[in-house]
Amino acid sequence: MAKAFASAGDLAPKAISFTEIGPGLYAFTAEGDPNTGVIIGDDAVMVIDTQATPVMAAKVIEYIRAVTDKPIKYVVLSHYHAVRVLGASAYGAQQVIASAACRAMIHERGAEDWASEYARFPRLFEAADSIPGLTWPTMTFDRRMTVYLGSRRVDLIHLGRAHTAGDIVAWVPDSSVMFSGDIVEYRSACYCGDGHFADWPAALDAIAGFRPRALAPGRGDALTGEAKVAEALALTRDFLESTYRPVAEAAAAGRSLKQAFAACRAACDAKFSTYAIYEHCLPFNVARAYDEALGMDTPRIWTAERDAAMWAALQD
Repeated sequence: MAKAFASAGDLAPKAISFTEIGPGLYAFTAEGDPNTGVIIGDDAVMVIDTQATPVMAAKVIEYIRAVTDKPIKYVVLSHYHAVRVLGASAYGAQQVIASAACRAMIHERGAEDWASEYARFPRLFEAADSIPGLTWPTMTFDRRMTVYLGSRRVDLIHLGRAHTAGDIVAWVPDSSVMFSGDIVEYRSACYCGDGHFADWPAALDAIAGFRPRALAPGRGDALTGEAKVAEALALTRDFLESTYRPVAEAAAAGRSLKQAFAACRAACDAKFSTYAIYEHCLPFNVARAYDEALGMDTPRIWTAERDAAMWAALQD
């Protein structure tokens, strides 16, 4: 390849925040790196997304232990991506919960995704040798599952295809707080390489229908207040539309992937180039949008070899 992927040289550490977004509800965030959610109930703790390695997960556990000594009984995987799931073993949870579609995707493409993500963005895999292997859910569900942490109810909901085919959100009705995973981002680029552009807006509509008073996005700051949540939903929607439309127009006109990439830049750079991981996501977003526009419903599996071929096709 003529140039390395945008994130290969991204080595600077990020400042961590641990923000309470409702009573006993926290968002672990780090300037656009993957977020982790924490739900503290009467008798147990639930963690939403795990970080990419057990060593990185240990940092989350330090923050949890600063606010509670209750056992971490549940780990929830919002979707299958390696940066979200491979730190799960650190929590010692009794159950690892995901959608049935997420588990199927781990089986289908989990190993390939792990290798691909690690090669693209090595900083997000601190102490990669601490990962014991793929994370497998112990419990799955199709559309909806309710977990009680004592009297605290947590609804886990598959809203349909969006960032991946198996995304779920966690809704805490006693506080009207949502943990959205990567269905919603805040001033961070959406990674759409395994996404479904046509379906994703319906998931955003469904989240809006809950009227969350606070929301922990997949990346970006924790959001408190309905206005801030609405802003994040609108920005995410605009990012998706602005990415897909010029690529689809290029594909319909018979233009090449490289030409579609240029069209997407023309539409998106001015609005989104300051977003976290924008350059990292852009080539993968364009490649997936191009495929979807040409009628490919199921995203192709990313491998290190496919990454390299795609990147080479975009270079001058």
